[in-house]
Amino acid sequence: MSTDVNAQTSDTPQAPEPTPVSLPWWTRGDTNAFFGLGFNILVNVLTLTGLMIGVIKLPTGDVLGTVLPALGVALILGNVYYTMLARRLAKRENRTDVTALPYGPSVPHMFIVVFVVMLPVYLNTKDPLQAWQAGLAWAFMIGIIVMIGAFVGPYIRKLTPRAAMLGTLAGISLTFISMRPAAQMWDAAWIGLPVLAIILIGFFTDVRLPGNIPVGLAALLVGSAIGWIGGYMSAPDVSQAVSDIAVGIPDQRFDMLFTGLGDLAPLLGTAIPLGVYNFTEAMSNVESAAAAGDNYNLRSVLLADGAGAVIGSAFGSPFPPAVYIGHPGWKDAGGRTGYSLGSGVVIGLLCFLGLFGVLDKLLPVPAIVPILLYIGLLIGAQAFQAVPRLHAVAVVAAILPNLAQWGSGLMDNALSAAGTTSSKVGEAALENAGVIYDGMRTLGEGAVLVGLILGTIVTFVLEKKFLYAAIASGVGAVLSFIGLIHAPEVAWAANPQVALGYLFFGLVCVGYWFLPGARDKVEIDESDVMAE
Repeated sequence: MSTDVNAQTSDTPQAPEPTPVSLPWWTRGDTNAFFGLGFNILVNVLTLTGLMIGVIKLPTGDVLGTVLPALGVALILGNVYYTMLARRLAKRENRTDVTALPYGPSVPHMFIVVFVVMLPVYLNTKDPLQAWQAGLAWAFMIGIIVMIGAFVGPYIRKLTPRAAMLGTLAGISLTFISMRPAAQMWDAAWIGLPVLAIILIGFFTDVRLPGNIPVGLAALLVGSAIGWIGGYMSAPDVSQAVSDIAVGIPDQRFDMLFTGLGDLAPLLGTAIPLGVYNFTEAMSNVESAAAAGDNYNLRSVLLADGAGAVIGSAFGSPFPPAVYIGHPGWKDAGGRTGYSLGSGVVIGLLCFLGLFGVLDKLLPVPAIVPILLYIGLLIGAQAFQAVPRLHAVAVVAAILPNLAQWGSGLMDNALSAAGTTSSKVGEAALENAGVIYDGMRTLGEGAVLVGLILGTIVTFVLEKKFLYAAIASGVGAVLSFIGLIHAPEVAWAANPQVALGYLFFGLVCVGYWFLPGARDKVEIDESDVMAE
């Protein structure tokens, strides 16, 4: 009888093994995404170049000859890594539609390292070299903290609701990614709006340009033509920039890094929260990619982000690179595994060749920044589309802290431009003008972590998981007490009043847990998740 069974088993037809897909290195969609991501990184590198020269007063030769080549090394290595990570995921899941994670210099860190870390050193010493050294030490510490976060981030991701992560990402996207480009566009709307029209129609509809011209390239060419024909740009400025070209060969700057690390203590107040910010933002970006269909290993991403910051600082760049917001946008644009590699290599070569000074004078800013507004619109929409309808309130709660941080930052900059500060004006005067400055600043301090906490609390409340909401409130209390959120610096008893508020919130949740009906299960209709 056993022989018959074996015979029957051997005769049973086996399911054929799936044929391995042929994974191209470049697709037509990669061309679209390449121009989009490439111009995104281009804008950021142009911005940090201007900050180093105009604010820190570092000589142009040092910026173009050392800082940018160092950044170029990190960009090329990082984008090669993320291209390989995408191809490995595509082969493992036998898919051809995997999109690589975008990677480049982190936008929030650009402004923080310049205005919070390097500028105070420069103002105290009048020495841009010392300021540069402090920036290198800070970037190095950011990298170390992110690499440590690689071992705790995956666990945090498992415990944090998607609404909290995507809502926090939407807050960053709507404020820091979208609003400045929008203002720059409307400052020269006759250039920016036609470019925006090309991008919106090209990326959000199925209408194609003649000859399948890449949308990003067409937008840049049209915007640049309008800018030059309309007199927005200056030919003499381009000539001067050409004369300032400085080819840079990447070279280690361990001496400057070690000098900066010798006075590390003052930098920890921003390095620790920003390192935590880095791995929580990366966590949200990985979750965003997962919502779009590409599930990457968070630990692999965080280790690469941390290594990029460490390597860049060793070569002389104080600007930590990171996985960008916007993976779903490049996926919708048709980007697969090649666009990231192409963007990193091209931008890296431009860094080595010292051509960013020329590009700054050659390309009108309003013709470039609409691509950032497109990313902001897409990420903001995804936060609501990729979660159940019940969780929409949690998404909005997670957005609020970044709105507060953005608004208080604008107020600080405006007051500084007027030669004063909020403390000189006074809280009463600001409130009489309708500005609740202190509350907005407190809500926005540590905005990324605050968004995760608030989004998590509200999600658990909506699902009537009141004990979980109380635990999340307790975490908020601890983080407030030690200054990682709702405080200007890390310190013991940094903001005990807010910590007490979170504790009281938790007690209310515990009280509700005892009420009748509080433990009834909340049914979540997964059909409400439009992105799925």
